[in-house]
Amino acid sequence: VIHSSCWTPAATMADPPHRSLPDEITIWEILVRLPPKSLLRCRAVCRAWRSATSARRFLLAHHALQPTLPLLYGFNFVGDEVQSLDIIPFHQRAGAGQLQLRPVARLEQDSDFHHLEACCDGLLVLSFRNTSVRDWRFAVCNPATRQYAPLPMAYGSGVEYSLLGMYPHIPTGDYRLLMYRASALMHGELVPAAAQDGSYIFTLGSGQPPMHIGFLDAEVLTYTFGSLLFRGSLHWRPPGNMIMVFDTTTELFRQMRAPVVLGHAKLFQMDEMLGMSGFNDGGTTIDIWMAQDYERGVWACKYRVEFSVADLTLRFGKFDGSSWVVAVPWDGDVLLLVNFGEWLLHVDIGGKLVATFHRKGLGPANLQLKQTLVQHTFFPTLEGYVANSAPFI
Repeated sequence: VIHSSCWTPAATMADPPHRSLPDEITIWEILVRLPPKSLLRCRAVCRAWRSATSARRFLLAHHALQPTLPLLYGFNFVGDEVQSLDIIPFHQRAGAGQLQLRPVARLEQDSDFHHLEACCDGLLVLSFRNTSVRDWRFAVCNPATRQYAPLPMAYGSGVEYSLLGMYPHIPTGDYRLLMYRASALMHGELVPAAAQDGSYIFTLGSGQPPMHIGFLDAEVLTYTFGSLLFRGSLHWRPPGNMIMVFDTTTELFRQMRAPVVLGHAKLFQMDEMLGMSGFNDGGTTIDIWMAQDYERGVWACKYRVEFSVADLTLRFGKFDGSSWVVAVPWDGDVLLLVNFGEWLLHVDIGGKLVATFHRKGLGPANLQLKQTLVQHTFFPTLEGYVANSAPFI
């Protein structure tokens, strides 16, 4: 696409058929819908496009039109050693029969060993182990802009911070992390903590330490499959028949009803509805529940998926149902991503095997990525911030 404002007679003797398209169409109907990598390449066409597509108003509109895709992680091995981590949005083309696994970013795994922890508005929080100091820390990154910064919090060294979730704080425009802090045991004795245990809020780029908000009961949330941001609140499904909810505006906890399910449960969002998958320890039966009335906590079981673990294990290897079954929304319905040994399987709601992908170290992250090129001011304020540099490859 070549716009008239970028056109020079020296470019060619023939006018392009679409050179007279107005900016309103070229920028706000075509460029705004491109994937981030394609849009970045288009910025090289001319200064007018670069200027228009770098404006915050355009970037916010571009982010709003990006698809929200289930996120996969993929470790790359050389022998038995992990060399890098791929961040992969899951995309299934209709009738393709093969999973489309194209990473949006790759992080080296040299002295630091990264794991995906949370995702919000195209930003990722990772945990990593620095083998030189033998503790675990957190980092925030934007895979689309290739920005990365470690966060000034450690866990596993006397005082443990566990990440409960990430969210935008609408009243201030900040991005915040909800943490849980617990004093660790060393040599069988409790390490004295400089501050109280309990829940904390860390504001990215504030330069302030995490703020204590109490609520010791949040410790149970560290044993869930992560949080889901839905309707401006973080949601968790701890053991029992309740869902824990954290309002990201008032920053207060509450509870809501949940259906009683056997085995393990994970939350997801489909369209504008809250969903929950529950599967038994054997992974032979998976129930898909949807909240018919969110405010009143009224749920209905929409699907019951049954498949033969024995047959799939024979074909694809060992199955660990406690960790690797993830229900994700797709085209107004639900699909299942299942790990069997070194295989990732796509199973439909009828229990039918739709597609497969063979790769060691590949699995669903129980997160969803909506890519963004929006610039965030907190990145340069964080010590160790880099852009388009290691750990990105």
